[in-house]
Amino acid sequence: MPAWFLTAMKPERAIGSTTTLCWLAAMTLAAAPALAQLPERSTGAPKDNSQRVLPMDEAFPWHVSEAAPGQFRVVFRPAPEHYLYRHAFSFHLQTGVEERALAYQLPPGLEKNDQFFGDVVAYYNQVTAELERIEDIPEGAALLIEFQGCANWGFCYPPQQARFELPPR
Repeated sequence: MPAWFLTAMKPERAIGSTTTLCWLAAMTLAAAPALAQLPERSTGAPKDNSQRVLPMDEAFPWHVSEAAPGQFRVVFRPAPEHYLYRHAFSFHLQTGVEERALAYQLPPGLEKNDQFFGDVVAYYNQVTAELERIEDIPEGAALLIEFQGCANWGFCYPPQQARFELPPR
């Protein structure tokens, strides 16, 4: 209670109120060590410094491999607590000024309700995109790789486009 309230009260009430305040203060101080031992309530947020924005090559590293002549795979390995969106993948073959979409296959992912896009399919672990076979690869041809992902704690990376030079065939 504020001091002005205590002085405006009758003396016998002021003593009782002061006693009550002292009792409340003592109980709060006595309970503090016990409250400190209670487990923290999980908020779903990481307790370490993982809420920093990772550079793209750390958040979503990827590599291209050739399983057979003209048969390429793109493997992504999202960092812990990061995920990729299934709907954001796209692969194109670029030859000079021409560009054509490539068909690809992805494994099943995790269905989730995302804070940015609503109901989506996400990949938290390694995901491999199997691309359609490319018969003739001219000099200077490149694979254009598009993807997007987010961190669990709420940071969403902008859509990305990467370029991978293909060996001519």
